[in-house]
Amino acid sequence: MADGQWYPPEWPERIRALAAGTLVPAAPRRAATVMLLRDAGGVEVHMLRRRTSMAFAAGAYAYPGGGVDPRDDDRQVRWAGPTREEWAARLDVADGRAAQAIVCAAVRETFEEAGVLLAGPTPDTVVDDTTGEDWVADRQALIARELSFAAFLDRRGLVLRSDLLGAWARWITPEFEPRRYDTWFFVAALPAGQRTSDDSSEADRTVWIRPHRAAAAYDRGELSMMPPTVATLRALTAYDSVAGALAGAAERDLTPVLAQAHLAGGELVLSWPGHDEFTKHIPTVPDPQTGGTRR
Repeated sequence: MADGQWYPPEWPERIRALAAGTLVPAAPRRAATVMLLRDAGGVEVHMLRRRTSMAFAAGAYAYPGGGVDPRDDDRQVRWAGPTREEWAARLDVADGRAAQAIVCAAVRETFEEAGVLLAGPTPDTVVDDTTGEDWVADRQALIARELSFAAFLDRRGLVLRSDLLGAWARWITPEFEPRRYDTWFFVAALPAGQRTSDDSSEADRTVWIRPHRAAAAYDRGELSMMPPTVATLRALTAYDSVAGALAGAAERDLTPVLAQAHLAGGELVLSWPGHDEFTKHIPTVPDPQTGGTRR
C-alpha cells in the first residue's frame, strides 16, 4: 500500500461471505475515544500505537478509547456541563442513561489509557495531578474492572466534567469485522497541570504530534491507521488552536459512517461513504486448490 491504511488480510474472505449471506454480522458494541489536544506552537494530538498482541487494529496508531463498561450507566454520577438529555440529543441515543454511559466511557478510557482525568472536586475545577501511587492503583483497578468508574468518582468525591468534551464524529466498524464497535469520537483539551502517561496496557508507544504531520506520515506509509483515525486527523488540521477545535466540535456532523462492501467485476469494492480516499478495489478470485481467496 502507498499509505498506512490498516487492512487485515482476512477481509476479502469475510466480505465475500457477507455478500453471499453466509456471514452474520456481529452486533456493534458501544465505544468512545478521545482526541486529547494541547497547544504547543500549534495543535498537537495525543496518539498511541496499539500493541501487536491486540486482537483489534494491532500495530495501528489510534487515540485513547474503548468499549462502554456495563457499569457506566448503572447509576448516576456527579455531573457538570450539558445535561444527560442534551448529550442524548447530540449523540443521537435513546436517553440520558445511554448518553452517560458513552460520556463516562470517554472519560474513563482517557484516564485508563492516558492517565488524564476530566473530572474535579467541583463543577468548575479539574484535578491537577494524577501521577501519585494512589492514582496509579485506581487506574489499574479500573483497567482490571475491579472498580467501576462511578464508584471511583464517588469515593474521591469527583464531578465528571462533560463540558470539557466536544462530540466530533461517529464511526461504526464494518459489518464483516468479527469485533465491531459503534464509536463516538470526542475532542478535549489536556487539563492544566496534568500530563499524559506512557504506560498504557494497550499501547507500546505514545506520542504528541501535529495532526498534519501524523496524516502525512500515514500518506507515506510510515504510520498505520484505521480510516476513522485518518479522517479525524485531517479534520483537525483546519484548526490552529485547541480552543478553535473545541468550538468547532459543536458544528460537527455525527451521522454514523459505516463501511460498505460489494462485489463488482471480479473485485471487492470497499468504501466509506463521504470518505472516498479510503475506497479499496481488491482483485480477488477463488483459489481452486484451497477454496480461499487470491488477491
